[in-house]
Amino acid sequence: MQTVNECSPVPAPAAARTFAGSGASASMACELVRIMRQDDANLAGNVHGGIILKMIEEAGASSSTRHCNSQSGEHCVAALARVERTDFLSPMCIGEVAHVSAEITFTSRHSVEVQVSVLAENILTGSKRVTNRATLWYVPLSLKNVDKVLEVPPIQYAGEELEEEGKKRYEEQKLDRLTTKQRNGDVIFPVINADRQTKEPFTVGYSQSSLIHLVGPSDCTLHGFVHGGVTMKLMDEVAGIVAARHCKTNIVTASVDAINFHKKIKKGCVITISGRMTFTSNKSMEIEVFVDADPFVDEPKERYRAVSAFFTYVSLSKEGKLRPVAQLMVETEDEKRRFEDGKGRYLQMKAKRQLQPPPLDQQ
Repeated sequence: MQTVNECSPVPAPAAARTFAGSGASASMACELVRIMRQDDANLAGNVHGGIILKMIEEAGASSSTRHCNSQSGEHCVAALARVERTDFLSPMCIGEVAHVSAEITFTSRHSVEVQVSVLAENILTGSKRVTNRATLWYVPLSLKNVDKVLEVPPIQYAGEELEEEGKKRYEEQKLDRLTTKQRNGDVIFPVINADRQTKEPFTVGYSQSSLIHLVGPSDCTLHGFVHGGVTMKLMDEVAGIVAARHCKTNIVTASVDAINFHKKIKKGCVITISGRMTFTSNKSMEIEVFVDADPFVDEPKERYRAVSAFFTYVSLSKEGKLRPVAQLMVETEDEKRRFEDGKGRYLQMKAKRQLQPPPLDQQ
């Protein structure tokens, strides 16, 4: 079965509308459908979180680009600017069919909010379950001038309350992006294998990992800049290596904190994706991931921070049950500070989950 990507100016499927709750009558709905194969999954048969993130971004980009070109004017392509926290509610497995539904839920003058839901379908029984929900923000870039941000066509809301809720989400993500930039001076120095042997197990230095990737044409949009989904997939791979090195068991992505795309990455750049453990609870691991770009092919410039995010992983037994996670051993003052910051994020999210009502499909 091949990937099917359908976009049309009709309301999104019921599962997507339940999640989005936008009621936007003029949104561009998009659904992407693909069967999960062996090369999409880890050794235990669980689909990599990066594969799901890439599909989420593809659906979001299709929907927002279609909407931004829905009125006459200069053609554009929607570029990913931010992904809000994404929870992996249930692992997807080999042989299941992924249904990724995207719906535009808010537009400002220069940005588009797209809410995406992912369903896993057992094609033998026809049963479906929700595996992911995500919110993404895009900006329309002119095809003639990549530095020119175009205006976004407005959408029609079912009520003023829904529009006000969208404005509130828009202001919150703007504020959080400014806060995130304060961390962008941090650097993760790559650890070579020989040096790793000198590190104690369960320390930050023992598990931290880096991946170096040359950005090729197949990684890029029509503008010649990296697809957001490609970047997120690489980030998830590095975070997974860090988690596996720490606990040496089957690990899966549990959630991703806000992913901020600070600067565009151009074709021909060499990017370094680096991850380090910041916090562990009894059954989860938080991994900070940075993407740094070296644009040395066409116009040599200094390395810059392009993307940053926090990934949360859990360890699973052969039966798919949560396993305890070894406590992270922090050694330096910086590691202790990052551990306390991570603990704060963990407790804050735990409290928020306890206040949230269960999804409609679980009530």
